[in-house]
Amino acid sequence: MGFEVETGYVLRVRFEDGSVQRIDLEPVLEGETYGPLRDLELFRSVRIDPEAHTLVWPNGADFDPATLHDWPRYAAAFAERGRIWRTRAGG
Repeated sequence: MGFEVETGYVLRVRFEDGSVQRIDLEPVLEGETYGPLRDLELFRSVRIDPEAHTLVWPNGADFDPATLHDWPRYAAAFAERGRIWRTRAGG
């Protein structure tokens, strides 16, 4: 697994099976865990955890590679969760 940070909150993630996903995480960056990633400096500090092979950030946020691999299937549900968190926060 590998990745590149593109513009904004977009990651291009390469998987061991050779597939690539271009993932815009902006819609899900809400709430206590993911909201802080709106700080672009923090967002760009993403790394691959060497043991779990997940994308991780210094604040503890992470995304499972299986979810990212099948992102088109999960994107709408994550975006909806982001909208709920934003509504609860009064945004």
